[in-house]
Amino acid sequence: MNTNEIDVYWLEQTEAEIPAENYWLTRSETLRLDALRFPKRRDDWLMGRFTAKRAVAAWLGMRPARLEEIEIRSAASGAPEVYLLERPAPIVISLSHRNGVAACAVAPSGVALGCDLEIAEPRGEAFLADYFTAGEQAWIREAPAAERPRLAALFWSAKESALKALRAGLRLDTRSVSVTLNGPHEPPEQYRANGWHPLCARHGNIDTFHGWWRQTGTLLRTLVAAPAPAAPLSLRPARRHSATAAAATALASSA
Repeated sequence: MNTNEIDVYWLEQTEAEIPAENYWLTRSETLRLDALRFPKRRDDWLMGRFTAKRAVAAWLGMRPARLEEIEIRSAASGAPEVYLLERPAPIVISLSHRNGVAACAVAPSGVALGCDLEIAEPRGEAFLADYFTAGEQAWIREAPAAERPRLAALFWSAKESALKALRAGLRLDTRSVSVTLNGPHEPPEQYRANGWHPLCARHGNIDTFHGWWRQTGTLLRTLVAAPAPAAPLSLRPARRHSATAAAATALASSA
């Protein structure tokens, strides 16, 4: 690992892992859930919030029983923000969900961070023209036909991750973000490996985000950050990050 790279952490969960009861929600989160009318929106929201809370608890070294002390709020930009016992926590997260899977990326406070999940599926020419740069379109069209859905999903997901890191989301034109994959075209079997592969996303001449992508089956994952991140580390519920855990303890004791 480059000594200048930062550690980022990654947790994935599925719908089946969400508790049947909502004891782990704060009062504000319960009210937010009650305001969601459509079942799929409720299910996705619950899956994202539960995954985020478990990731935060693991990062802070907290017991799972204390998930109700963590609250995931939305900033004015829509980006998720973490509060512990009603106070901002020293942590930054990014969330995504797709097809019954949720992911949460975690990094120290001050890092610009974004993550996204996407499914590899056919995309029409109009979609490519509307949302991709000329270079990205050329990369996709020059790839073997069987690989084009994966490449389109990969570029789209990386753009989403970068726009989240910018805390702008789809309010910005996706063509303002240019995605490149490090190295030449690789054989399909290497693309389908389970490891993380590097990528880069640039927003004009202002912001550069380095990151990673990974694929299993049709599910693609992307993550970008500034400063540049090392390949994401799997986050386990019992994991403790000492410096952040100490800060969490200080927050709790002063509450």
